[in-house]
Amino acid sequence: MPAHYIYLVLAISLEVIGTTAMAASQQFTRLIPVVILVISYGLSFYFLSLTLKVVPVGIAYAVWSGLGIVLISMIGLVFLGQKLDLPAILGMALIILGVLVIHLFSKTAGH
Repeated sequence: MPAHYIYLVLAISLEVIGTTAMAASQQFTRLIPVVILVISYGLSFYFLSLTLKVVPVGIAYAVWSGLGIVLISMIGLVFLGQKLDLPAILGMALIILGVLVIHLFSKTAGH
């Protein structure tokens, strides 16, 4: 797997960790989740910047944010008891489809 994909996976994973910590921080009133949030987002942006050496910013950001949305929604569903209605599920399916289209068919995706 090319390094830029590894960096992008790390960036997405750290963004999801940071967002999960944000939910656990209770509006920045709990220190440990806030520290995890700040470190995770800082590292996420660092790895996203490494991805940008190869992948155009629009493509990298679309994949980073899109997959982050889907993953954090799944965490909310499974671990936080949040519900997803059919339009939300369909929308996330379209996000995943969009990411697949970019990676399978786009010549600008940094293959």
